[in-house]
Amino acid sequence: MKKFNTTGVCIPEKHYMADVSKKIREIEKMVAEGKYFTINKPRQSGKTTILYLLEKNLMKDDYIPILISFEGIGDEVFNSEKAFIKAFINLMKKDLSFKNEHNKLNFDQRKIDNLDNFADLNNYLFEFVDKAERKIVLMIDEVDKSSNNQLFLSFLGLLRDKFIKAQAERDKTFYSVILSGVHDVKNLKLKLRDDEEHKYNSPWNIASEFKVDFELEVDQIASMLKEYQEDRDIDLDSDYFAEKMHYYTSGHPFLVSKLAEIIAEEILRENESSWKQEHLEQAVKIILAKDLPNFDTLIKNIENNNDLEDICIDLIVDGRKITYNLDNPTIEKGELYGIFKNDNGSLKIHNRIYEQRIYNYLISKIENSMESDAFDFKDSFIDNGQLNLKAVLERFQVFIKEQYSDRDRDFLERNGRLIFLAFLKPIINGKGFDFKEVQISQEKRIDVVITYLEQKYIVELKIWRGEEYHQRGLEQLADYLESQNMDQGYLLSFNFNLNKEYKNEEMEVKNKKIFAYWV
Repeated sequence: MKKFNTTGVCIPEKHYMADVSKKIREIEKMVAEGKYFTINKPRQSGKTTILYLLEKNLMKDDYIPILISFEGIGDEVFNSEKAFIKAFINLMKKDLSFKNEHNKLNFDQRKIDNLDNFADLNNYLFEFVDKAERKIVLMIDEVDKSSNNQLFLSFLGLLRDKFIKAQAERDKTFYSVILSGVHDVKNLKLKLRDDEEHKYNSPWNIASEFKVDFELEVDQIASMLKEYQEDRDIDLDSDYFAEKMHYYTSGHPFLVSKLAEIIAEEILRENESSWKQEHLEQAVKIILAKDLPNFDTLIKNIENNNDLEDICIDLIVDGRKITYNLDNPTIEKGELYGIFKNDNGSLKIHNRIYEQRIYNYLISKIENSMESDAFDFKDSFIDNGQLNLKAVLERFQVFIKEQYSDRDRDFLERNGRLIFLAFLKPIINGKGFDFKEVQISQEKRIDVVITYLEQKYIVELKIWRGEEYHQRGLEQLADYLESQNMDQGYLLSFNFNLNKEYKNEEMEVKNKKIFAYWV
């Protein structure tokens, strides 16, 4: 029986998969036009699966696809051109042996043993292609695992030279070449050259622009859920869950499959035969608490790049609007790692799950540096099994006054929201969950939605900028409460004036009860 798959290549006969045939057709069109191109996408975004499916389709048409990877063959093959050439041809031979094509092509071992340099390989590839009865498509996966080696880049230079000459009918070479990896070859070149004059001197400047989006669309997610539904005789609203999964993941293939896997294998009980709407909210909480390689890579890339962390704070904590500009090297790097995306000209965190995971990471850094006694007072914040958020906010006022009254304004402005959530974490941990809403409309933005058991609390966090700005914040909060069919909410204002007062007020705005606190 099929399962949801979140590790390695997805096989249609073994796994529930989104229908990505439209994406495959777009790539096939590029191959049919004889283009050379690079598929550079973040890890676990479906590259290897797409190549596998593309290979299967090409085998049905007038092509001989060769899919290889230099991953796992060691570093010795990069010690000399002769060793590299032998490894490259053996990889091609091995791949073609599974397709019953190797006997039809030129794999004379005596010739291979006499290939000493790339000039010899150049001539060999001419004969290799010339004897083939169909067009040969070379696909190299995990290309950035080997491309930090100058020898491999020289190999790409050979392919480029042959491509250019073949266009002028002065050579014969692979009909199409596809390089797949996280980095573009241009970026990999930077690892080998420090001087700026070589920055854009790529050995792959013949590559056509690759525009195929690997994110799953709502209907593609629905196709996977419908297959699962029919196969397992499960009652689920595939359109609802597809839309909600897309809302949380922005169509990230790994995250979509992982959420589905969690519901199917961790949440759904053995005697249950239907997906409930609350199952997805549970799955989001579960995935955010998991130690996954995908999240490890996400956080590691932020930890290792202070410029990425600064932009993440600007976007997530401060709610700044930043224009998307790929010429900005930090934005380019963030998109390369799958952290950022272009949202109609604005820079955004790629998806809501990543945003929350990064948010939790930033909170934990603050939590490690603060001396909070919130956990000691945990029981006093719970009334009849429910969270008393008013008591939490009152204690937070005391905490700020005691711990942060002498801290500089810039620090508090930058970290105030994170300090509050770090204070809140030990109180709701295990039974509660806080989720940062990115945006609720074109103009309005709410900071935190807190759940504790079955209850939900809306908290708007603002920096005090005068009474007029405060009133706008109250009205915005009231509007959001109305959209959520809730009667009350909370407004926490950070006031950095020297003569500020730690106070709280209860008020009614647009028939909504709002509890306002100042720190």
